[in-house]
Amino acid sequence: MLTNKTADVGVVFCLIGFTVWYGFDAWQVSQSVENLILIVPIGGGALLLCLIELIRQFFGYSKPIENAQPVKEVFPVIALFTAYVLSLEWLGFDVATTLFVAIYLVMQGERRWVWIVGYSVCFGLFMAMFFAKMLPYPMPMSLFPTDY
Repeated sequence: MLTNKTADVGVVFCLIGFTVWYGFDAWQVSQSVENLILIVPIGGGALLLCLIELIRQFFGYSKPIENAQPVKEVFPVIALFTAYVLSLEWLGFDVATTLFVAIYLVMQGERRWVWIVGYSVCFGLFMAMFFAKMLPYPMPMSLFPTDY
């Protein structure tokens, strides 16, 4: 019989397997260390979180989530994120990120328009400038030049 603990551990092992596979695949096709500047730290962090969760599962520190949201409440966020990823190329990273954050804030119940616009614009612009500087290849942008 499949228990919640077995399912949780199975998901963690799947995440570990995917992270290791993606890391090795990225390492093999990478032509320089600069291409791995985001993959290695994020992959290492994901593996660390998986290890922590495995320890919590095996030693009984993990408790079942009592107030888990039903799928019908989570699905709109998944749909919004999917639309965000699909719109990056034709909207540009800067505009798509700003819109994603603004719509997400509204979906979470935020009604102060000054806060919604201010936070989403600041976050979107900061992320656009950060990735434009950090990545060794140009990202599609609408408002900012890619050679920032």
